[in-house]
Amino acid sequence: MAPYLDTPGFKLLSTIPAARIDELETLAPGWLAAKLAAKSRWIDAQLAKRYAVPFSAPYPDAVKDWLARIVTLLAQLRIGVDSTDGQFDEIKLDAENAEKEIAAAADAERGLYELPLREDTTATGVSRGGPLGYSESSPY
Repeated sequence: MAPYLDTPGFKLLSTIPAARIDELETLAPGWLAAKLAAKSRWIDAQLAKRYAVPFSAPYPDAVKDWLARIVTLLAQLRIGVDSTDGQFDEIKLDAENAEKEIAAAADAERGLYELPLREDTTATGVSRGGPLGYSESSPY
C-alpha cells in the first residue's frame, strides 16, 4: 500500500527545509519513504476500528498533516539535532499533538474528525446522538 505522502509531498508539508530533506535522502537513501509508509500504516492501525482505512486518494488533508508532523520529528532525529535547539522542542511538541489528535479521531464515542467511515458504521464521521430515553408501558 502506498504511503499517504511521498517525498515531494512531505517536502511541502514539513517544517524541515527541502535542502535538508535532500541531505537526508543522500545520507540514508530510502529511509524517508520507508518511514512515511510505516507511519501511514501506524495511522491506519489507530483508526481502523472507526474509519475506512487505508484511505483512498485523494487522501484526507488531516491524515497527510498528521503524517508530516510525526515524520518531521523522526527525520530531524535522523539528520541530527542540537539538544539545546528551541525549535526542536516545538517540532517534538507538534508531533506529540499529532499523535493525540489521531487518538481523538479514533475515539469511538466522540470521534472529532470528519473522515470516511467504515461501511458497517454510520454515514458520517461525526455521530450525533439523540435523547437517550426508554419508555415501556406497564402491564398493570
